[in-house]
Amino acid sequence: MISVTALTVSRGERLLFRDLSFHVASGEAVALTGANGAGKTSLLRTLAGFIRPDAGTVTFSAADPAEARAGHLHWLGHLDGLKTGRRAREELAFQARWAGADADGIAAAVDVLALEPLLDLEVRKLSAGQRRRLAFARVIAAPRPLWLLDEPFAPLDARWRAALGLMMQAHLDKGGAILAAVHDPLPVAARALDIGAGR
Repeated sequence: MISVTALTVSRGERLLFRDLSFHVASGEAVALTGANGAGKTSLLRTLAGFIRPDAGTVTFSAADPAEARAGHLHWLGHLDGLKTGRRAREELAFQARWAGADADGIAAAVDVLALEPLLDLEVRKLSAGQRRRLAFARVIAAPRPLWLLDEPFAPLDARWRAALGLMMQAHLDKGGAILAAVHDPLPVAARALDIGAGR
């Protein structure tokens, strides 16, 4: 689904990694590991198109890179990227429709993530775990084959970690793929990719 060849990325004067090569296949989850500062977030942001690598290539099986990034992958960063002054209902509608969701998809995400009681609250009044569920809603509302996730479980309690694990497994069972930066093991079978010790 995605192949990375001889990728080299630096931030400022600091080299994060050099000549990194790997692939993620349909139906596969890959757990991206490494110490703080190793470049896990930078790698995900490079794959999503937010950082230009120093060298190397990123190719997608289904489309050219611009098309793949626009319509074939979801990026969920460590920060939720939500507008805190909006009500949750408005932010969900904006995020999900921007990703291509229709009303049925949004309703399904609300149901699966138990968001209904939160929709009339301002985003700033939600807990960190509630905001993470709201951010994740676009991933469910507008299905795309490749998920790039940065510490997806960090603010979630045990119940929602387990629930998100079931959503991830359902995505894999449908032929989707997941590349997730993690410190703890993923709740699905996953291949580990360690990118280094950091600095």
